[in-house]
Parts: sequence; structure tokens; C-alpha cells
Amino acid sequence: MISIISDLVEDACKRETNHFGYGIWKYHIVNVVKFSRELAVRTGADIEVVEIAALLHDYASVKDFSMSDDHHIYGAREAETLLRELGYPEDKIRQVKTCIYCHRGSVPVEKPTKESMCVSDADAISHFLAIPSLYYLAFTKHGMDVDEANSWLSTKLERSWQKLSPEGKDIVRKQYEAFKKLV
Repeated sequence: MISIISDLVEDACKRETNHFGYGIWKYHIVNVVKFSRELAVRTGADIEVVEIAALLHDYASVKDFSMSDDHHIYGAREAETLLRELGYPEDKIRQVKTCIYCHRGSVPVEKPTKESMCVSDADAISHFLAIPSLYYLAFTKHGMDVDEANSWLSTKLERSWQKLSPEGKDIVRKQYEAFKKLV
């Protein structure tokens, strides 16, 4: 099932209609999956739920950029539909939906489960590991100049830092401090 979902999301990332370009797969989603799994091992969260949610957390905005502002809501719905079609258990579908709904830094909500904290943290961690990709997004997709891009990225990374759990902060503390010195 994970392989099917991974292929589906990567294929969506390759489409010309994907506003973010293939970089969202290569520099963001792959890292969110990696760190979601790592955090699940550390915290005893359900690794399968975390991995599926990590793969699908930005899927709605990749499929249709008009869903970006509320992609956590649309993404939870998309996940429910897809996972039901694949015969995934209802209790696990609810857990995946919770992870997707709770992952955003710009829409702060409580993370009620270990799984939702893992995906939310991994989403934030990936931002610190993909700074060049985020600048690319700011310049080429959002048409920002250097000052606008620096301001946007500083705000995004500060928001990401604030949403991290202590475990997540431990993983990217050096990157956060380095970014603060540079910008």
C-alpha cells in the first residue's frame, strides 16, 4: 500500500500542473517521510500511519494549487477517499486524516496523537533541510525579490521552529541557529 501511495504522490509531483515542481517531492516529501519514520521510532508512534500521512500531507496542493490555502483540510479528505478505495482500515484512516489536518505551522492546532506530532515535526524539519529549494520556490513560483524572499523564508522557518516538539528541535537546532545568523 505504501508503495502504491508513494508512486501516486510522486507521479502527481512530476506533472506540469504541479505548481511547486518536482522539487516538492525530492526536497520536501521524501524528507517528511524520512523524519516522520525516525520520530515514530523514537516516540513509539504507528510507523505505517505516519508514513502514509507523510506521503499524503501536501497531496491536495500538489494535485490542485487552488487547494493550497486549505490543503490540510482537502488533503485529509483526499486521503480518506484514497485509503478507502485501497481498503485501508477505518480506524487507521482517521489517524492518517488527523496527521494531515494537524501538520501545518501556519494553521496552529493541537497535535492530539504521537502520530500527528511526528508528521507535523517532520514537515517543519524538512523546511530547515531544503532552504535552497524554498528560495527557488520564492523566486520562481512566487515572483519574490531577495528582500521579500528573505522575509517570507524567515517567517516560515520561525513558524516551523515554533511548532516543533523538543525532539524535533533537537534534530534541526544547528540548522535553525545557522539560518538565524545568515539572514
